[in-house]
Amino acid sequence: MTAFPGVASAYSWPSSLRSGSTGAAVKELQIRVAGWAADGPKQTCVAVDGDFGPGTAAALTRFQVANHLPATGIADSDDFAALNALESADGSTAHFEFGEFTSKDGSGFDGGKVGAATVKENVRRLMYKLEALRLKAGGRAITISSGFRSIAHNQSVGGASNSMHLYGVAADIYVSGLSTRQVYVLAEACGFSGLERYTLSDAHQHVDSRVEYPYGSQSWWWESGTIS
Repeated sequence: MTAFPGVASAYSWPSSLRSGSTGAAVKELQIRVAGWAADGPKQTCVAVDGDFGPGTAAALTRFQVANHLPATGIADSDDFAALNALESADGSTAHFEFGEFTSKDGSGFDGGKVGAATVKENVRRLMYKLEALRLKAGGRAITISSGFRSIAHNQSVGGASNSMHLYGVAADIYVSGLSTRQVYVLAEACGFSGLERYTLSDAHQHVDSRVEYPYGSQSWWWESGTIS
C-alpha cells in the first residue's frame, strides 16, 4: 500500500497570474479552479495546460465571486491565500483526505490501470472539483462512497472494464441534505464530463473527468442529459 508523504508548505505562487501567463503555476491554478468551469449546466472544463487563457480567467472570476474576492480575473496574493487555504499539509484539500479515495480492498492507490503516483495526482485534481461542488452546495458535507478502485476491486463490484475509477478520476458521492438530482445539477457546472443518471436506487451520484485524460473516452457522458 502506497503511503501519502507530506508537503512541506503551501504552494509558492508568483506575485500574480493573468491572461497571457504560462507555466507550472498557471497549471496549478487551473487545477484549483477547475470546479468553477461554468455558471450553470454546460459541457465545458478548464484546460490544465499551463496557458492562462479566457477559460482560466472565467473560472478564476467565478472562484473570486464565490469567495468574496474582487472579481478581476487576475490572481494576486489574496486569491493565492484563498487557494492555499484549501490545501492541506499532505497535498490533499481542506475537506477531503486521500484515505477517503483509496481502493476498498486495502490496496491504497496501487493495482489500477496507472501507477499509484498518477492515481494520487488524479485524485488531488478531483478533490479540487469536489471542493467547488461542496461550496456550491452551501458547504454541505460530501461523502465518498467509492473513489479509486484497483482492477481486482473493480471486478469484484462489477465495474466497467475501463471504469474511470481505475485511474482515480472518478468518485461516487453523497451530498448531505441534497437529492441525487440536485447533486447532478450542481456537478453540471463543475467541469465533470462523466455523470451517471441521477435516478439510481442507491442514491449516490457518479462524477468523473473522462475527457481530460488520454485514457478516458474523450467524449462527454451525461447519462441524464442536461438538466436544470
